Amino acid sequence: MQSQTIPYGTWIPGTRAGHATPSSRDASREQHLAAASVQKMVSENAVTVVGRRGCCMCHVVKRLLLGHGVNPTVFEVDEEDEIGVVVELRRLIGADQEDWPQFPVVFVGGKLFGGLERVMATHITGELVPVLKQAGALWL
Repeated sequence: MQSQTIPYGTWIPGTRAGHATPSSRDASREQHLAAASVQKMVSENAVTVVGRRGCCMCHVVKRLLLGHGVNPTVFEVDEEDEIGVVVELRRLIGADQEDWPQFPVVFVGGKLFGGLERVMATHITGELVPVLKQAGALWL
């Protein structure tokens, strides 16, 4: 049986075509929309990667997951939306966390899994595939 990986898609929240310099009210509204979108994406997808647009570490995480046959949902954060998204991530993760989340942030099964270091460590020890199977991201 031959398996085929579906290419990942990158979801970009709200575009601002035609707005050269948005007002602070528009920027605040867009930050809120981007932050609310993160929560929805995390709850609806087996694997979600949140990272800065163009981040090489985010690319590494995506490629590793794709290599395992997982089709992660990717949320790329623009620089102007970063504050709102980080605040929303902190709320999702829980107030008991001392550190602010650093990109890329990976959610598996709707729960925080970790960043690049955690993904790489579990891959090296062989624990990543069982976690992905349990979350429903792999069917093998």
